[in-house]
Amino acid sequence: MFEIEAERPEHGPAIEALLDLSFGPGRYAKAAQRLREGNTAVPELCYVAFAGEGAERRMVGALSFWPVVIGGVPGLMLGPLAVEPQLRGKGCGIRLMEKGLADAKKLGYRLVILVGDAPYYARVGFGPVPPGRLTMPGPVDPARLLYRELDIGAFGQAKGPIVKARDAASPHPER
Repeated sequence: MFEIEAERPEHGPAIEALLDLSFGPGRYAKAAQRLREGNTAVPELCYVAFAGEGAERRMVGALSFWPVVIGGVPGLMLGPLAVEPQLRGKGCGIRLMEKGLADAKKLGYRLVILVGDAPYYARVGFGPVPPGRLTMPGPVDPARLLYRELDIGAFGQAKGPIVKARDAASPHPER
């Protein structure tokens, strides 16, 4: 029902429209957005999903992953994940995540975090970060800060701030 493809530059306007439709202008104020600003998504881990055929074919989903350091452990932040509202609950988001997580593991990534609805993301193996273990660069409902190990034990040493990968080497990471 859905075809998943690698994101290409020409998909940009349709992805932005889908993100606006899914999240509205408030998406720029979220703490997770602070980890995306000035950062570059991992190109091999950016996807779009299409539904329909011929003239009816349209983009219905998008997902990207961003390089971050999770409490001292290199990893990824999943998101945003956007699915056309009338197709939510039909499996598009799950398929996008399954592909992205499998590809991330193949690329050698070991740990992924996100901010989202725990029951939904539990379907692809995410669980809650223990309270006080990690901090985001802004306020986040602790029940919505989730992680998934791509390699068993990867979360064991993660403790502290989540920062952009490029800021981890800086003596003064952005706050």
